[in-house]
Amino acid sequence: MKDADDWKVYRTRYLVRARQLTAPLTLVDGSGKEQRGHEGDYLVECSDGTHRIAPRQVFEDIYVEMGAPIEARMFSLIRGLRKSHVLAEDDPNQPVLFSLTG
Repeated sequence: MKDADDWKVYRTRYLVRARQLTAPLTLVDGSGKEQRGHEGDYLVECSDGTHRIAPRQVFEDIYVEMGAPIEARMFSLIRGLRKSHVLAEDDPNQPVLFSLTG
């Protein structure tokens, strides 16, 4: 086994904004699919403005809360970059913000 100094720190690729649900919520996502969330799950807003619901266990496994001032600045920056590089919805080269599996 390698020395403890060989460990690297990783983060998820995308910044999102989210709030934890205090009551059940149903929404229709950008692809027209109905999503249902329960109390404790998270409503997630991606940098392109789309929304999805993430189960609590999955969300808390993937994301780590960042300080509000940094997060707000980065989210605005990313949203601004996306607006300046608008791609057609059906463009296969458009980056995927997230995918649902299962």
